[in-house]
Amino acid sequence: MPVGIFRVCLVVITAIINHPLLFPKENGTIPENTEEIIKKMKEREEILRLEQLRLEQEIAGQEARQKALEKAAKVVEESKEEKVPWDMWTAISLVIFLLIELWRQDFQEGNWQDTGGEEDDMAVLGKAFKGVVLPDKATLASFYEKRILGTTGDMARMREMVEGFADDLLEALRSVCNRDADMEVEDCMGVGSMYENWRVRKPFVCDLIVPFAPPEPYCFRSQIWCSGDSFPPDEQGYGTIKVCRADGDAAGCICDKTKLGEDMLCLLHSQANTTRPSSQMEDLLCFKNTQYLDADQVMKWFQIAVTKAWNRISHKYEFDLCFSLLDSPGALKIKFKSGKSIAFNLTPVVQYENSDVYFISHFPRNGLAADLPSSTRWFLTFSVYERRFIHLVSKMLPANACHVSCLQILSFLHGKQCSLTGPSGLTNYHLKTVLLHLLQTRPCQDWAPEKLEARLQDMLKFLEKCLHEKKLHHFFIGNGKIPAELGFPIIFQRAEPLNLFRPFVLHRDVYRKTVDTFHEMLRNTSALINEYTVHIPHAHTNGIHKESL
Repeated sequence: MPVGIFRVCLVVITAIINHPLLFPKENGTIPENTEEIIKKMKEREEILRLEQLRLEQEIAGQEARQKALEKAAKVVEESKEEKVPWDMWTAISLVIFLLIELWRQDFQEGNWQDTGGEEDDMAVLGKAFKGVVLPDKATLASFYEKRILGTTGDMARMREMVEGFADDLLEALRSVCNRDADMEVEDCMGVGSMYENWRVRKPFVCDLIVPFAPPEPYCFRSQIWCSGDSFPPDEQGYGTIKVCRADGDAAGCICDKTKLGEDMLCLLHSQANTTRPSSQMEDLLCFKNTQYLDADQVMKWFQIAVTKAWNRISHKYEFDLCFSLLDSPGALKIKFKSGKSIAFNLTPVVQYENSDVYFISHFPRNGLAADLPSSTRWFLTFSVYERRFIHLVSKMLPANACHVSCLQILSFLHGKQCSLTGPSGLTNYHLKTVLLHLLQTRPCQDWAPEKLEARLQDMLKFLEKCLHEKKLHHFFIGNGKIPAELGFPIIFQRAEPLNLFRPFVLHRDVYRKTVDTFHEMLRNTSALINEYTVHIPHAHTNGIHKESL
């Protein structure tokens, strides 16, 4: 810009100096050819004028470009200055939107069950018992004696009958199986409420698990979700079972990596001891083209084997045997000619290492359970340790302790309420888990028989708290306080706690239905118990536990 102005000024000064009017007329040195000089000066003036116009246009162009550059720089600077505030406001708006959405969902969870001003506090933790009066000791005593104690004899007779028949059926199953190719079936074990003496609602169903193992020279090698392998959150509590050779990996032998020749033989792996090709792994009930045990294949094999075994021994019995439920492959039913029937579950399982934890091929479904992620994913059951823990703690409790009575009453109330309002996501296993937690935290003397009412309230309050938080931890997984006498595997004690109520977070409709049913059960507790109670004098309460469980 300064250079351009200087050039313009120089041209103007030159033109002024050379203008003819600046020279005085008295000058005696004027050339004789005046007209020619004037003509040349005019031409020179015209050239200078054109040059001045060109310079002015060039200067105007430079100024325009300079202004455009300055304007562009200003726009860029303003955009940079506005970018951070814009991003900041965008982030703030997004955070506010998410907070509003979370508040709206929490508000709905806390208020959807409100039916009026008197019940507004039912959704608040710790207030579930406002307006709820549990029956007194005399009423609970009468209810327990009339409705629950009378069923214990029936359970004992049914267990004896089912166990005897199951042993005979499994013995026949072993005889029809090929010992060199089929799975090896072991003796069955009773688990669940029927064998823990707290089943109260009919029909009574015995749960039996049947461990099995592969034929020689194969073995099972398991992987669980807490062993360091990557399992997604929805597969916690599951594991996989791989079918391998018992004598190690045959692929590690040099005979599989080197051509030995026709006249040479590997002394470790003869022709009769070679690993089956992958195309024949299905014979070992593996998933197609893999070495992982398939739960669906196992159940098909077990159903066929049970059918063959029954055909062999059916002539010895005066009843029929059939599979009772399509969605429960191990559900069997004994049908007598009189029309009566007895149901029991016979489910194949795989032992986890040398413990009494088992991979179960089929797990009963409920309102919370989803479909298995894959037929190669096996659920782990700790039912044997649960039975042992209850038996171990019972030895340290006062005589005729009320722990089993609490679970029986709560199970009855919940089952009765579900029969009135429909099923919910709460199961008897959740109720038993609540009892196990309280057995571990409460002193032994708190379970004396006269404290039945107080302990029943503790279970209801604990359950209400877990429902409010959507969190009920599995008793064994992640629990480092398991008694050493049980011999429980340390790997499960060191694992992260497993939340049994995690599906409530994913299925809001099931959660709402469950809380509705629970609160309705609380309101109907007195009515449900009184319906099965004969009113008796208070003095009769001393007989609440005449018969030991």
